[in-house]
Amino acid sequence: MQPDRNGSKFEKQHKEKMEYTNYDFGLVGLGVMGRNFILNVADNNFKAFGYDLDQEKVDALKEEGGNLEKVCASTDIKVFVKALTSPRKIMLLVPAGKIVDQAIDSLLPYLDKGDIIIDGGNSFFTDTDRREAYLKEKGIHFFGSGVSGGAEGARKGPSIMPGGDKEAYAHVKPIFEAVSAKYKGEPCVAYLGPKSAGNYVKMVHNGIEYAMMQLTSEIYDLLKKSCDLSNDELHQVYDSWNKGRLQSFLVEITAEIFTQKDELTSADLVDMILDKAKQKGTGKWTSQNAMDLGIPVPTIDMAVSMREISALKDERVQADILYTRPEVAHIAKEELVTQAEHALYFSFIIAYAQGLHQLMYASKEYGYDLDMSTIAKIWRAGCIIRAGLLADIAEAYTTDNSIPNLLLSPSFVPKVQGTLPAVREVVAFAAKNGIPVPGLSSALSYFDAYTSTKLPLNLIQAQRDHFGSHTYERTDREGIFHTEWGK
Repeated sequence: MQPDRNGSKFEKQHKEKMEYTNYDFGLVGLGVMGRNFILNVADNNFKAFGYDLDQEKVDALKEEGGNLEKVCASTDIKVFVKALTSPRKIMLLVPAGKIVDQAIDSLLPYLDKGDIIIDGGNSFFTDTDRREAYLKEKGIHFFGSGVSGGAEGARKGPSIMPGGDKEAYAHVKPIFEAVSAKYKGEPCVAYLGPKSAGNYVKMVHNGIEYAMMQLTSEIYDLLKKSCDLSNDELHQVYDSWNKGRLQSFLVEITAEIFTQKDELTSADLVDMILDKAKQKGTGKWTSQNAMDLGIPVPTIDMAVSMREISALKDERVQADILYTRPEVAHIAKEELVTQAEHALYFSFIIAYAQGLHQLMYASKEYGYDLDMSTIAKIWRAGCIIRAGLLADIAEAYTTDNSIPNLLLSPSFVPKVQGTLPAVREVVAFAAKNGIPVPGLSSALSYFDAYTSTKLPLNLIQAQRDHFGSHTYERTDREGIFHTEWGK
């Protein structure tokens, strides 16, 4: 639909409002997330102005916002920039990549020195560093800020993860604190560190999210195949778990999913959805960067790999025909449900532990000076990985913010220790019965490796020295050694 040459119908009805000035906050990109976020800003008594090239999106925002003096929008970038008070505070909620650069370049001719641009999308952290340096030369402040919570979170209160130009963030802080989710009255937003700290933390958040989603789906598969649980029964299981120590957004929505009917067939919708999961890349970025840092995050890695395996639907169907698989043994529902709860709780802890471990080392490598307790606190509400566990994690890091891995926190030892017998039973049962639980298996193997004083990597070092003279260290003395093997 082309814009009316004389303005939209809504604008014609409000000609007296066409000179827009004195808006506190600007937002570029009025898709679902952008529209909900800007309405949230307006609800919290800040005047907000949006910009989008799509006239229908502009009109939709105006009509939903109602009062043009509180929230307004335009397809004219000059009108948009002119409407904002100085220093202009402009947030981009557009897809990561070239579109962010294009949005920045379109704004630059109309900005003044000291104005502020915020990237609220899932940009790769090195792109944020590049953009900050580029805009600094032009006298424009720039910082990246992760926003998590989906469309509903954007409207009612997301978790916000800003990092970068601290001076610039001070101008936006009152707005972000007002619109963010609240946990017992505390805003789920905090300045995290310099440069691309905000986008980096959001990236790892998404990696943890991938892992938790994979783990939740594996437990569902296990219960369905081994106990023949109906979707109503699965709803009851996940709903009861959400009332206990597994309380979390993902467990909550999983319980809801099992009750949703399909409008086309009247069947349960979950059974009509094809088992091919898509991804936008943030989980993959987490895995790739963890490898660059030398930090193991195998449960996150496996979650990414399983989305890739799921995409090979035709090949999976062919392979299923070629190979036999064991007949699944059926065990008492109550027993397996209890064990599965232990397994999911354990693996959620491991997913958080791996992500926070990566953040700890990235903080040193990139100079972010991250505070793990602060990160855990702003994840307690609003974001996709919010869970009751995060209050315990925040407390653990408040007690000792220097622990490199959550598994080394004394407060988490009994939490993990109590789950292990059930976790081992579940993984063994799944393996014996041909039910894939790669996320849970990797979590258990990671735990067993991380808590082992001795690993068989001495043999790998011997092999490396044998075929490539790569040398090795010894257990009984200092130094670097090489052996002429076989001589």
